[in-house]
Amino acid sequence: MKAIDVHGLVKRYGGKTVVDNVSIAVEQGEISGFLGPNGSGKTTTIRVMCGLLTPDAGGGTVLGMDLHRDQLKIKREVGYMTQRFSFYEDMSIEENLMFVARLYQLKPARQVVRDTLENLGLSARRAQLAGRLSGGWKQRLALAACIMHKPKLLLLDEPTAGVDPKARREFWDEIHALAADGVTVLVSTHYMDEAERCHRINYISYGRLLASGTVHDVVNNAALTTMVVEGADVHQVAIRLNGKQGVDQIAPFGNTLHIVGQDGVALKKAVKAAVTGLQVTSHQGETSLEDVFIQFMSKSKDNMT
Repeated sequence: MKAIDVHGLVKRYGGKTVVDNVSIAVEQGEISGFLGPNGSGKTTTIRVMCGLLTPDAGGGTVLGMDLHRDQLKIKREVGYMTQRFSFYEDMSIEENLMFVARLYQLKPARQVVRDTLENLGLSARRAQLAGRLSGGWKQRLALAACIMHKPKLLLLDEPTAGVDPKARREFWDEIHALAADGVTVLVSTHYMDEAERCHRINYISYGRLLASGTVHDVVNNAALTTMVVEGADVHQVAIRLNGKQGVDQIAPFGNTLHIVGQDGVALKKAVKAAVTGLQVTSHQGETSLEDVFIQFMSKSKDNMT
């Protein structure tokens, strides 16, 4: 049985289709990334899957429970971490966790909270007010509240936005430890390094699912060609390449230029002409997940306009 197996999900608001025929399957114990630009429908899709919203069309199962009939049951078995910090800032870490424990009717509540504080390294800060925590510690508090009732599935909506690299790495160490214990995770993110930590990824753009698979599969299936130009005159190369046939992306990285396009033959021809007579070298490079992400965004049409 798949942890998530939904198909044809549709959600509309005021005549606008926010989620448009989305189908996603996630295996038990898998970390599945959910990528897409702001306003692409990621949050709405997650809220449908955790039982907070009812789809207008489509259906499926989450942890074997029906999206339409078992919304209350799904809520109890899922841990949902929202984009925004949603705890009482004038209460301490311990008081916030105690509140959540009582909502879930966990017993004995004090012992459950004590164990959770210990497991996530929060014991020393138990009395600190939530509103005075840094981004990384707020994130850890939110994760603690999500996993306290021992959910089988975590739905994490951009959980590391605004968090420093060290805290992000520690967070992902926790996620992989949970997955090793059999917890399934669906996490939305804008960070390409985080997407590459997932077992599989799903890319949604303006309500439509455009790609799904391992990072390797998604990059290969995009069928993009990437050329790399290095040297003192890369700025001149960028000027020459602007608007040329086959050139879809031009991205500077210091003294290096990445040029990406779907038409590999036309791209190479354009680059060869552009570097002539300049103090640069060129070679074919590896297409990155970020290249694919940008390509998807540039080809997608905003469904809210």
